[in-house]
Amino acid sequence: MESNPYLEVFIDESKEHLQAINDNLLELEKNPKDLTIVSEIFRSAHTLKGMSATMGYQDLSNLTHIMENVLDGVRNEKINVDGEMIDVVFDSMDDLEAMVMDIAEGGSGKRNVKKVVQLLEAIESGEIMETSSSSKDSSVKLHKQMKRKLEVDEFTLTVLQQSQEQGQANYMVEVRLREDCLLKAARVYMVFEVLEQLGEVIQSQPSVEQLENEEFDTSFSILLITAESKKDVSEKINKVSEIENVEVEEFSIEDYMETYNADASPKDDEVQEESERSKLEDKQNTRKHSKGRQARNKTIRINIDRLDLLMNLFEEFVIDRGRLKQVSNDLKHDELQETVERMTRVSADLQSIILNMRMVPVETVINRFPRMVRQLSRDLNKEIDLNIVGAETELDRTVIDEIGDPLVHLIRNAVDHGVESPEERKAKGKPATGTLELKAYHSGNHVFIEISDDGNGIDREKVMSKAISNGVVTKEQALNMTDIQMNELIMESGFSTADTISDVSGRGVGMDVVKNTIESLGGTITIESELNQGSTFCIQLPLTLSIISVMLVEVQKEKYAVPLSSIIETAIVKKEDVLHAHNKQVIDYRGKVVPLIFLKDILEVPQMIIEEDYYSLIIVRKGDKMAAFVVDSFIGQQEVVLKSLGDYLSGVFAISGATILGDGQVALILDSNALIK
Repeated sequence: MESNPYLEVFIDESKEHLQAINDNLLELEKNPKDLTIVSEIFRSAHTLKGMSATMGYQDLSNLTHIMENVLDGVRNEKINVDGEMIDVVFDSMDDLEAMVMDIAEGGSGKRNVKKVVQLLEAIESGEIMETSSSSKDSSVKLHKQMKRKLEVDEFTLTVLQQSQEQGQANYMVEVRLREDCLLKAARVYMVFEVLEQLGEVIQSQPSVEQLENEEFDTSFSILLITAESKKDVSEKINKVSEIENVEVEEFSIEDYMETYNADASPKDDEVQEESERSKLEDKQNTRKHSKGRQARNKTIRINIDRLDLLMNLFEEFVIDRGRLKQVSNDLKHDELQETVERMTRVSADLQSIILNMRMVPVETVINRFPRMVRQLSRDLNKEIDLNIVGAETELDRTVIDEIGDPLVHLIRNAVDHGVESPEERKAKGKPATGTLELKAYHSGNHVFIEISDDGNGIDREKVMSKAISNGVVTKEQALNMTDIQMNELIMESGFSTADTISDVSGRGVGMDVVKNTIESLGGTITIESELNQGSTFCIQLPLTLSIISVMLVEVQKEKYAVPLSSIIETAIVKKEDVLHAHNKQVIDYRGKVVPLIFLKDILEVPQMIIEEDYYSLIIVRKGDKMAAFVVDSFIGQQEVVLKSLGDYLSGVFAISGATILGDGQVALILDSNALIK
């Protein structure tokens, strides 16, 4: 069988199983006596092993098998769960993940795992190696006792006879699930999937409906027509996880008729007719179940490149939509305007659907953090509980792709600098175990991600001293800074308050990169901290970067776009109401002093003499900082497609991109954060 068409699915599902094992290992370490967690880990490992073997990645399958032996020992209470044992299993997980990544990059998945194999075998050695054959024999014996004879109607017997004449085999397949199987219906589904690839499922006992509703114990029988051998059928079913035993026997029509006639009791015609009708319906339902199963699958995997292509095409459509709207307004044609309005409403729904298709849960980024925090805690001899809230919160994949590294740095900083050692915490009257919380949630058109700890907090005096000595601020400036402004100094380039340099953090790099990355995504980061109580880093990100809502303005007859996400409101102020402070023009905005930023000067727009008695202002905010952009006129709100300026123009100050307007003109999109700074 050609494996390439299934490679992408194999890689995706392998990553899902590896992540499930990682998550459950962390839970097992907290609850070492909970064997249900072990069963979950074993189930994922067993499935991964079978998939790897099927795809021909034997090294991956072999290592998983050895790890599975250790898990089986834990499940049978022959191996105790402790930190060292979990460490070794995590080491094997690192190798498995590296193998899968190698396969994803076009490699063979081969890797030198001799060391970790020796460690796993050392854990498994001793009494763990002694397996109880008697329990296995009794399981097989019990299975044989539970074998059922299928009641086959005359029509089915004819089909079976014809298949024999055509050289195919009729098998009765007896499948027994493990006693600890949690999702029996799902395993039945997977068995049916395997059998349908081998031949045609004719009948099952219990019925399909009963199997779907889990109205059976642990075993069921299937009548199969196939050209495959008994050995092939058995081996392929056994690759499904949580299968205890599989028996495949040839279904002899002659033997069946002898047994059936001997056991059958007389029935009157009406009862016989009802029985035959019931069996015929069951057979039809079985076939319908087989053919319709794919239609009931509500999810499909889509290559992300296809979604990117779809988004690019829709962006072009949005540009043309704006152009068409402009033309209809110029022509003032009623029917054309009505059609354009309807198209706008429909395309808005389409836009919402496409954007939702590109949404990815934050979980895809943060699911690696529990393992990372565990390892860092052990390296630093700290005790830390990580709580994750809102992992299902969704973000556009373009944002997700960029946000991972900044979050990793913030987590590492919190573990290294934030949370104290158990001894320090006890001395401060705190619990020995520190708490680190990562929370994600939606608010309006933004996603907020907060990283909080109950550790040291930020020492204002220490930050001030360092900032002054590094020449970041003067002493006078530092004394007048608010706590929030002082906290933001730690995100200046090269700034660090760490007393020693470690492999975890404290090298004077990183926080400025975190800030720049977040701001490049159109987001902001703020810090709240209280000494000896803890710190909270709050990241605000836009839901999507492709299509944004803006306020179009004119500056000396040139058009610019300001993202609505940063605008508080628009205003018109008389020139005589403008004040002066520190050689700057400012206004009194609701009791706050807000500086004026003249875009015509900042952007060096060719000057035209326009005498007005007032200023048109756009009030914008970045954290607790505010500014008023001075423009010449407002055009209105509009949804636009954000286009990159390319590498050559990527460094232009205060410009984050460009868009094409309905009249074909190009409007530059302003970076409000850069202008406020």
